[in-house]
Amino acid sequence: MFVRRVFYYWQFIAVLVLPAWLLVGASVYGSGGWDVVGSFFTGLVVGVSLLAVSLIFFARSEVRSTRTVSWADVGVLTLWHGLIVAMGFTYGVAPGLAALVILVGLGAFWFAIWELVDAARRSMRAMMLLVEETARGPMVPPTMPPTLPPTDGFIPTRDPSVIIVPEQLLQPHEDPPGGNNSGTSPGT
Repeated sequence: MFVRRVFYYWQFIAVLVLPAWLLVGASVYGSGGWDVVGSFFTGLVVGVSLLAVSLIFFARSEVRSTRTVSWADVGVLTLWHGLIVAMGFTYGVAPGLAALVILVGLGAFWFAIWELVDAARRSMRAMMLLVEETARGPMVPPTMPPTLPPTDGFIPTRDPSVIIVPEQLLQPHEDPPGGNNSGTSPGT
């Protein structure tokens, strides 16, 4: 838990520290002035990409609430930040390392997006289960015994929210119960 919490805070500190390290590393270990200028622009791109990945990690609610990143996040950040530090030492000597930093940075970005989508999916699933449970309502025991005879044309059921009304079909020559079909009084 301690390591995950340290990485939570380090990811935001690294947005400033690692690009500055690239500038210092190119100044100390670089071969010329153009390397320092190139490291300045590289540091800007690295800083923006570090900030983007950090904010995507921060967008997950479990990261914000616990102030810790996951172990997978720790692994990805360790690899990426380690390559950035190594690039500061070997700026002019290993140009392939810069390509590896870019590839791992892209991988970290898409990994962060995937984790965010997965966390949103889990959260949505939990919310839908809560809505379904709320919609079902409390389980109400039956209020009428199922053996009661029908009264007033209604048939009682086990579930008090269900009412069964029987339908009676009339023959064309019959009068409905309680009156006649012609609309005239019986005495006329």
